[in-house]
Amino acid sequence: MKSSTAFSMVRVVRAMQYSEKGIRSAWRDEAAFRQELALMLLLAPLTLWLQLPRLDTAFLLSLMGLVLVAELLNSSLEAVVDMTTPEFNLLAAKAKDCGSAAVFIALVVLGGAWLALAGPSLWIRTLQ
Repeated sequence: MKSSTAFSMVRVVRAMQYSEKGIRSAWRDEAAFRQELALMLLLAPLTLWLQLPRLDTAFLLSLMGLVLVAELLNSSLEAVVDMTTPEFNLLAAKAKDCGSAAVFIALVVLGGAWLALAGPSLWIRTLQ
């Protein structure tokens, strides 16, 4: 039964259940998602431990989330492409490559920002 209101607790709960199902699916089926999540589980506490300025910390944590979002979108794109074109197709390959490139760019941006914003603090703390 569809809700007639724009904001319904039933709708919110169902949306959260679908999101949980998607995250569980990505964890189960996508090695890259597991690897990136492991990286974030190392970087996030380290970023917090360094006690950077709040804006820098928020920015870095947001970029970590962006990497995971890019990976989830890439995984969903790959699943749809694989479902609709079981044989090789140049456009399907292009779509999958572009999705992969989006994840790569998100990782490079995170790495560069982390080195620029957190790297100096980490360097100072390791030398003390």
